[in-house]
Amino acid sequence: MRTKVLMVCLGNICRSPLAEGILKSKVDTDDVFIDSAGTGGYHIGNSPDSRSIEVALKYGIDISNQTCRKLTSSDLEEFDIIYAMDKSNYTNILSLSKTQEQAKKIKLLLNEINRPEKEVPDPYYDSVDGFEKVYHLIDQACEAIARKLS
Repeated sequence: MRTKVLMVCLGNICRSPLAEGILKSKVDTDDVFIDSAGTGGYHIGNSPDSRSIEVALKYGIDISNQTCRKLTSSDLEEFDIIYAMDKSNYTNILSLSKTQEQAKKIKLLLNEINRPEKEVPDPYYDSVDGFEKVYHLIDQACEAIARKLS
């Protein structure tokens, strides 16, 4: 059975599209389905932030075809693992869970690696350097996730 992984941030335009693209580049997508969503519905239907697209392309990953969507309660049923980029989004996702089984699916992304910071910072109001830093944090976590899933 195909494992389903969901990456979640606030707007689904910066961090979670990067996480979706990065993890897709590290696993066999016939075995693992990866998607992303936002806890806020601010950018539904839009492409990811141009700075996320740019930093992903710099490392050979094209996320320009992704479309922003809002997290739904059915996502907690459908996905096997749901990764939140930060504690605020973790709490928001957890509030949608109806069962203990659903709650157990929700994890902080950076808990997959031994990092002093436990949250992927939101680079939206930052410079391109912020997107670069976020890319590398997510990349390290996705490397660890890919090893677990293979």
